[in-house]
Amino acid sequence: MNSSAAPSNSQPWLIQGGMGIAISGWPLARAVARTGQLGVVSGTAIDTVFVRRLQDFGVDHTLQKVLDRFPLQSIVQDVLEKFAASKRRIGAPYKGVPMLTHRNPRSSQDLLVLASYVEVALAKEDHDGEIGINLLTKVQLPTLPTLFGAILAGVNYVLMGAGVPTHIPGILDRLSQAQDVQLPIDVIGASQGTSTPIMRFEPARFFNDMILRRPKFLGIVSGHVLANALAKRSSGHVDGFVVERPSAGGHNAPPRGAYNVDEKGNPEYGPRDVVDYQAMRDLEVPFWIGGGVTTPEHVQQAFDEGAAGVQVGTLFAYSDESGMEPQLRQHIIKEALSGDLEVLTSLRASSTGYPFKVVVEEGTISDPVVYEERERKCDLGYLREAYERPDGQVGYRCAAEPVAAYVRKGGDERASEGSACLCNGLMATCGLGQIRSDGRQEPPILTSGDSLNDIRSLAVEHGHYSAADVVRYLTPSSRHTTS
Repeated sequence: MNSSAAPSNSQPWLIQGGMGIAISGWPLARAVARTGQLGVVSGTAIDTVFVRRLQDFGVDHTLQKVLDRFPLQSIVQDVLEKFAASKRRIGAPYKGVPMLTHRNPRSSQDLLVLASYVEVALAKEDHDGEIGINLLTKVQLPTLPTLFGAILAGVNYVLMGAGVPTHIPGILDRLSQAQDVQLPIDVIGASQGTSTPIMRFEPARFFNDMILRRPKFLGIVSGHVLANALAKRSSGHVDGFVVERPSAGGHNAPPRGAYNVDEKGNPEYGPRDVVDYQAMRDLEVPFWIGGGVTTPEHVQQAFDEGAAGVQVGTLFAYSDESGMEPQLRQHIIKEALSGDLEVLTSLRASSTGYPFKVVVEEGTISDPVVYEERERKCDLGYLREAYERPDGQVGYRCAAEPVAAYVRKGGDERASEGSACLCNGLMATCGLGQIRSDGRQEPPILTSGDSLNDIRSLAVEHGHYSAADVVRYLTPSSRHTTS
């Protein structure tokens, strides 16, 4: 396959998973897009990712070209003065950004727009392939400016799961036409008559003479029931679905109805969780199948079910272009080559309440010793939930913050048991972990699909592999073409 080939007018048969935080960074997305398939960047915590990269690496020629194209140069100059004026010393903590709330000043939105713009624009450099951005519906506060920054950069697809993103298709319509948008924020325990916080964004001030294109929207769903609901209730057109099975990495949908757990605490999925592919076909929109796709036979099976193709995460997460910290990535590959790695579906790790896949590995948050030694600290706050305080005002809390603080805010202490700070842990996994006052670096947390050990098929020959190797390996015989 020609790595610089322009894409055809047909839709991609392979979607690279949008793995956060920054595992699906712009180098990986660009590498996949250059094969003619859909490369996807993660939009999760993109503002913190951007400013930490600035502190570590500064501004090179490629980044400067992208920054020069941003329509409001005053924002660029402000951000560079704060975060790129001098390189961070080894062992020094990163400068942070304010945690997001519905009360944030305009500067927080400006940084999100710029960071998202940069990530997508870098992914789109030097090829004609297509790029998508992945966001979590559950993480509401940064959604609007992150989407707009991606649209400014010409993003082709928006993919969203971990919730029911019915508002998003209509928001994409309005953003691409420079119209003001708003998004209501979910508030736990809101009493009747309470004024719901509204996130608002005004895109007009970023415009000059540019013409923006509305990206296609793909809803990430666990099955036909949610897909049908999204198709009927969304505020605008849904262009397709990614059907993620429980074997996928990251956050999973919980089993439907009452369920049991096995001896290791993994939730047990039953007949109600089996995807009805006939129902998916009846929606008459394209769909891709994700979760456990690690061979060309799996891809062909998806085609046989009527899917447009597949979404693949885990194989790309350990490729050369992945944003995972290189030494950690190579260590996991060696572990997989020498034996079986274990992946658990934790019902406790994520403060969102969704099941979350965790790789069992010493030195990471999955290690009980590391978990207990880490100081509970919430200073990024992307997964906090909004709640109504006794005075009727809106506050924010997270089950992974210090237990006393969480309980003081009305949280259930039982929810804090086993809860991990995914924000800081995943930031460490991509090599951007914070340095604490005692000199310790935040420990990483690894998430992968159940089929993690299948990376052996690609790594066995050289001990590593590229994103293009993944695409070539997964291409079924029916998709191979001769030049």
